[in-house]
Amino acid sequence: MFVAVALTMATAQASTDYAHGTSFLAPLKYTANFGHFEYANPVAPKGGIVRFPELGTFDSFNNMLDKGRPPSGVSFTGVNNLIYDRLLEPAIDESASFYGRLAEGVWIADDYKEARFLLREGARWHDGRPITVQDVKFTFDTYRDSASAGIRTALRDLETVEITGPREIRFVASAESVGNPNLPFAIGSFPILPKHYWASRDITRTTVEPPLGSGPYRVGEHVLGRYVVYERVDDYWGQDIPVNRGRYNFDRVKFDYFRDEAIMLEALKGDVLDVRHETVSKAWTNEYNFPAVQAGYFKKELIILERPWGMWWPVIWNLDKQRFQDIRVREALWLLNDFPWENRVLLFGFYKPADSFFYNSPMAQSGLPDEAELELLEPLRGQIPDRVFTDVWQQPQTDGYGYNRENFARALELFAEAGWVLQDGVLTHEATGEPFEVDFIFVSPMLLRSKLNYMSTLNKVGIATTARSPEVSNWEYRMRKGMFDGGAANYIPSNTPGLELRNRFSSHSANQEYAQNWPRIRNPAVDTLIDKVLQSRDQASFYAATRALDRVLLWNFYYIPGMAQPGFRLVYWDKFGQPDDVPNLQRVAWIDTWWWDEAKSARVREGMAELTGARQSNRTGNERQ
Repeated sequence: MFVAVALTMATAQASTDYAHGTSFLAPLKYTANFGHFEYANPVAPKGGIVRFPELGTFDSFNNMLDKGRPPSGVSFTGVNNLIYDRLLEPAIDESASFYGRLAEGVWIADDYKEARFLLREGARWHDGRPITVQDVKFTFDTYRDSASAGIRTALRDLETVEITGPREIRFVASAESVGNPNLPFAIGSFPILPKHYWASRDITRTTVEPPLGSGPYRVGEHVLGRYVVYERVDDYWGQDIPVNRGRYNFDRVKFDYFRDEAIMLEALKGDVLDVRHETVSKAWTNEYNFPAVQAGYFKKELIILERPWGMWWPVIWNLDKQRFQDIRVREALWLLNDFPWENRVLLFGFYKPADSFFYNSPMAQSGLPDEAELELLEPLRGQIPDRVFTDVWQQPQTDGYGYNRENFARALELFAEAGWVLQDGVLTHEATGEPFEVDFIFVSPMLLRSKLNYMSTLNKVGIATTARSPEVSNWEYRMRKGMFDGGAANYIPSNTPGLELRNRFSSHSANQEYAQNWPRIRNPAVDTLIDKVLQSRDQASFYAATRALDRVLLWNFYYIPGMAQPGFRLVYWDKFGQPDDVPNLQRVAWIDTWWWDEAKSARVREGMAELTGARQSNRTGNERQ
């Protein structure tokens, strides 16, 4: 259930006891009079610049549409949304707690069908105009009518957005909906848009004009598709409220876009970039042994995060293609995957095997279903694979040093049962004569490389394969439109997946062209279990529902799980200050809690001059671009 510490606001309606925060499944950590998050330094200095890389390109500053790709910094939700404010702010040292940002108070009904927010006084847009409840209502009316499929799906249960006072607004779910604890979190997390700005512009179209915001940064210098610089707003209205104190310390935040990860790595080594998340295990193992690392000027850290890791780029199938609709075909394809070999030979043994959509969390399945899970699964018997009840799910067993003959034999049996037989070395459908072919689309050349052995294995059983790694925007377009046979889709869930489960796995989202259900899963049993997750009111029922859903998804072989992250691979130049004694966090918080340290920067600059015989940079953090 939600747990909130009540704080009655003098300006609120007498019937509403507003709280300073709200949480799911556990009590709030911070009391009503907290001064700042423990992972932020309230006296951190302001100044300097930090530079991050991104893969691909961007072509629009409108972040709410299916069309176009916005840059980081204008991301729809999360810490990479730098220009907009939201009603609530998540605490990253708690699993699922939110505190007031634009809203100084929040109230949620016991049945989760109603939520009310009390806006802060003094909040304003970058043009100086106040942020009002009219802006909030405009925002959510727009999201419901004109936003992307994923946003509309998240707000599907929302029926009414009503202004109830000068600073109060009320959200009500439809009468026929089940109470959904995730809906208030979604409402609280979505960016609020300026009604007056969009009154003279078409919000349903992509735009290259930087939009008006209210957050700690505004869009500065940028070249479309290449880089964008965000400039700190000196008089940002929210810089001293508790959820923001000590955060957003850099004067400038720059995102540089790259087509190739190898070039990105060289740019980092060459001081064109400051920090990144290393995503390639080969680079992590072999590329960070240059002199700056050995001298201590450049850091490489594996950071353990207290968050669900889910699945790192598992293979998915397009179920709108007839041959993948047969569960026997999907199981056969799953049996042919040799993750231990891939991990040992291509991935340097870095990854762990993913055995859950909610890996590294209490939401993950393990062993056989317990009594609470069986209560949910038994009514679905006959609609879900029998092995959900009888077998422990695990990845195909191999020793990583050769082919498992039993897996090959069983895969060919399953193909034959589904009507696919080997004819002159080609896996062919008996009835139609169609050869079995798979066209793979991958997000990067590195991911494609990691799947070469799997494609070779498919070739050995007569399946012809092709693969490509297009530019990222093109890759995303093709995946959204279903223009692929096989691909990969990263899935890292939140601590409270609910609405995101609908967007990823529900039959409703499969019928929406731009939703994130890229495999096009349409399964009434999956829909039922997603609803059970949404209806959960305590930890026991929530975890039972996620584990039951996990089992049904796994045993249907919609995904081929492979890699699971053991931690976050952070690499950076050691010229930044960081808060001391940071507790276990849900994410690495460099963008919003670090600060420029001129002394550290000088040490790196002078030390690198000695190592290389030339000055690395003569500019300070306030001068560099």
